[in-house]
Amino acid sequence: MPLDSRLERITDTIRERSRPTRDRYLSRMRALAQEGPRRGHLDCGNQAHAYAAMGDQKDDLVAERVPNIGIVTAYNDMLSAHQPFKDYPDRIKAAARTAGATAQVAGGVPAMCDGVTQGQTGMELSLFSRDVIALAAGVSLSHNTFDSALYLGICDKIVPGLVIAAATFGYLPGIFVPAGPMTSGLPNDEKARVRRDYAEGKVDRKALMAAEMASYHGPGTCTFYGTANSNQMLMEFMGLHLPGASFVNPGTPLRDALTDAATERAAAITALGNAYTPVCDVLDERAYVNGLVGLMATGGSTNLVLHLVAMARASGVHLTCGDFDEISGIVPLMARVYPNGLADVNHFHAAGGLPFMIGRLLEAGLLHEDVQTVAGLGLSAYAQEPTLKDGQLAWAPGPRDSLNDKILKSPEAPFAETGGLRQVRGNLGLGVMKISAVAPDLHVVEAPARVFHTQDAVKAAFRAGELDRDGVIVVRYQGPRANGMPELHGLTPILTVLLQRGHRVALVTDGRMSGASGKVPAAIHVSPEALDGGLIGKLQDGDLLRVDAASGRLEVLTEGVASREAVQPDLSANGHGVGRELFDVFRATAGPSDQGAGVVV
Repeated sequence: MPLDSRLERITDTIRERSRPTRDRYLSRMRALAQEGPRRGHLDCGNQAHAYAAMGDQKDDLVAERVPNIGIVTAYNDMLSAHQPFKDYPDRIKAAARTAGATAQVAGGVPAMCDGVTQGQTGMELSLFSRDVIALAAGVSLSHNTFDSALYLGICDKIVPGLVIAAATFGYLPGIFVPAGPMTSGLPNDEKARVRRDYAEGKVDRKALMAAEMASYHGPGTCTFYGTANSNQMLMEFMGLHLPGASFVNPGTPLRDALTDAATERAAAITALGNAYTPVCDVLDERAYVNGLVGLMATGGSTNLVLHLVAMARASGVHLTCGDFDEISGIVPLMARVYPNGLADVNHFHAAGGLPFMIGRLLEAGLLHEDVQTVAGLGLSAYAQEPTLKDGQLAWAPGPRDSLNDKILKSPEAPFAETGGLRQVRGNLGLGVMKISAVAPDLHVVEAPARVFHTQDAVKAAFRAGELDRDGVIVVRYQGPRANGMPELHGLTPILTVLLQRGHRVALVTDGRMSGASGKVPAAIHVSPEALDGGLIGKLQDGDLLRVDAASGRLEVLTEGVASREAVQPDLSANGHGVGRELFDVFRATAGPSDQGAGVVV
């Protein structure tokens, strides 16, 4: 199928907008690539330090006869998603030796868990951890001894931070290696019910704890379709994973075989061979457009609106919120995975998963097929699924028909004709809304404002019965410069309760929600943020607001708001405690959310 003309036009617009920065970026990458293998520029003392622990492979490294693969790992055993990475370095080193290569752990990057920090002070470091990860990966690769890299990471900020680093070292080939989702636990709808009951005081903390522990119960990624699993989808749509690698469970023979294959491929695509595939050639405007298509077709995380913009900037591509909105307008919603439906990612994978989606979107002309990927030229390889035959890894055509049409549908008969994301803008600024799980009658909410400066204050008002009416909940001074732009996922249960009581409610914030935000109409990432002079900082209780995903408007309808003085709350407490002291320079220099809220890009 020829490329859809609308997608081609959007891609051309991004390409032309990005031409100056992309040309400068590629010029730098080509110059660095021409210098040849990195370790050839090290003197004898440098190399002696680098290879001192490499045993019988030292001579091969000194002679530059074999590729040396750098492993950048986000392993820690506090995150269930990253705990499986513990044994990956040894496996990768063995696979590299078999492939005639060497491998070294170049370094580790931090990996914090938003599930642990939700509603806690540590969440104020979460978004900035993306840039710390990019910096740490940069330090890891700065030793200049590697011919390619394997990036081990899964969750919310880790993959975006690693992509920013991989793009910065774009003259190096690089493959992203996942660990897979945990097996299915307590059904997500049951978990959500218990959370709502707890918010209303119907069950106690013991019942809540039991439900949470039954849901998050073992090694692997959380099984709902939040930012972590949206990241994994992106790595396939953008050609940075091996085909079909995303949603294979940890500790299985197929998972191990895919890790071995990624190592073998990383050795094959260095400049020492005939299949040189630097990351800079993978991450062009077509790859980012393919990622955006995947995000819309799956109803993925709103956090990727921030991260994709920052990732693209690192590779010289300039994305805007308008690009997300335009692509959402032409891409059908093909998947229903919790919180957009009842299924988890294991059910999604079993129903056909990414091979089905990529194959059918290619047939519909809604993906660029002619892209460079780590697996070779062409996205068609990603319409295949990996299998083991007599213990050997092979790829076979993925299903063309959904194996469960309650979870996956074709582009011709989708769950919705358009994707799940909308740009909203008006006198309150620019924001985004995820509406893939929002009831159509809530796509427009016009109601009086209730203004808060913390999510704890919202919860207190809810417990006091002050929110049992139609209203737009405004939570401001939550942007990157104010307090690091924490997720406000803790508001989801109580706002869902208000919807179930029949009230028309919406949320407006310059902060983030979560990849798990669901049925509540929420205009988030509002820019300019309150601390940067945004009109959201001048709102008062009772101001009439209109949150309109249908027409893409975000307005205060009350007259005279712009002439008021902005409310200036005391934000001094945001600068200390739980490590916040260390991030003062990040808050001071963070970019606006519509440009990725970045510090290093």
